[in-house]
Amino acid sequence: MKPSIIWTIVIVIIIGSLFGVYKLAKAPTSGSLGTISDISAQDETLGPKDAKITLVEYSDFQCPACGAFFPTVEEINKELEGKILFVYRHFPLPQHKNAELAAYASEAAGKQGKFWEMHNEIFKNQSEWSESKEAKNLINKYAESIGLNLEKFGQDIDSAEVKEKVATDSRGGLSARVNSTPTFFLNGEKMSGFKSYEEFKNLVREAVRNNP
Repeated sequence: MKPSIIWTIVIVIIIGSLFGVYKLAKAPTSGSLGTISDISAQDETLGPKDAKITLVEYSDFQCPACGAFFPTVEEINKELEGKILFVYRHFPLPQHKNAELAAYASEAAGKQGKFWEMHNEIFKNQSEWSESKEAKNLINKYAESIGLNLEKFGQDIDSAEVKEKVATDSRGGLSARVNSTPTFFLNGEKMSGFKSYEEFKNLVREAVRNNP
């Protein structure tokens, strides 16, 4: 083989290697800020938009672990009110037959300014509706209890807009490599390593302390 051809092959290999290194350097790593989408006007949020600490939860209303975590999330939001921005995003798991219905119900309630009221009712009554064949009737009862216009609620829960919102959240979760619920991101970093609810709260508290 001619030396010129050999040198051409070597140069091509070097260029290809450098390009590969560049692509790896540009790719977002797991748990980095690049893995979750920016907070948008469509997100369901609690707290000031300019808070230095943002806690994002990908959750499934029918998931027992999410239900168990609900009081802890509620507690930390009350304790750090005004200091953190909490974002709830839907990630209904396929094995939970009523999870999408519950997600649609919360977003339909949000159309009447009562997302969080429905969010709370759904979690507080998870054991009642989650495995029930009458889940829709039960959720309608929660809608009535928080003072929703039931006719509008019934229209919105089946609307393409509401279903697309839930689907958008789910796609975002997949992009962020979410594979279970609940999954939390603290200022863009995927939270892991905590072994108790108290350890979870301490991680959030520490983030607030470090960002006065």
